[in-house]
Amino acid sequence: MSRNKFPPKPKYDPDTGPVYLYGIHTVRAALDNPRRLKKELLATPNGLNRLKEAGDIGKVSVKETTPKDLDRLLGGEAVHQGVALEVDPVSRFGLSDIEPLRLVVVLDQLTDPHNVGAILRTACAFGADAVITTARHSPRETGVMAKSASGALDLVPMIEVRNLADALETLKERGLTVLGFDSEAPAPLRPRTDDRPMAVVLGAEGKGLRQRTRELCDEMVRLDMPGPIKSLNVSNAAAIALFAATAGRSA
Repeated sequence: MSRNKFPPKPKYDPDTGPVYLYGIHTVRAALDNPRRLKKELLATPNGLNRLKEAGDIGKVSVKETTPKDLDRLLGGEAVHQGVALEVDPVSRFGLSDIEPLRLVVVLDQLTDPHNVGAILRTACAFGADAVITTARHSPRETGVMAKSASGALDLVPMIEVRNLADALETLKERGLTVLGFDSEAPAPLRPRTDDRPMAVVLGAEGKGLRQRTRELCDEMVRLDMPGPIKSLNVSNAAAIALFAATAGRSA
């Protein structure tokens, strides 16, 4: 590892600047992803040792840094654990690239990177084959999203589509039941007793699913909550939805 500390960089703008992933789990998953283009690893000596304990770091260029310099680069709120990896955005897939498709999460214009990252993590935990987002009205890949995903950004294929309605039609043609969630849906969510392939469709908080998206769903369900709070963060709702959607699976 080079002993020449790099000159401090200005704090980057996650909406326009390079993509920095940070945190041990997130960076480790990116290093292990052969499809991910890694540009430069910024690491404290301790952070680099922790990464190496979990596996080989490959041929990525490494520069030594300090926690203070990483705070300055990423912002004081970033929990970087002494490592930051500059990367190109993760390679996106097309629907035809993933086979088979048994469980898919579809996000209808979710824009908050924390929520999208958390949903990616949940999708990974429940064995989803892919997460579909819209080309417009979805967040750019950022360290915030990747940190919330805790490595899932490099483990679950993300598919970006220009026309969500066409994508839903394709999923139905491939044998998936499209299950939409809406607070005003007539039927409550129940654990599934079948093992049919499923696409779980979630809308943005506040707006919910668009009309055309609702029309294309095979079933619409709501989450019934008996407590005084009647709504959940969309990432929490996703966890409940995926648990119910996979309840009938044998494995």
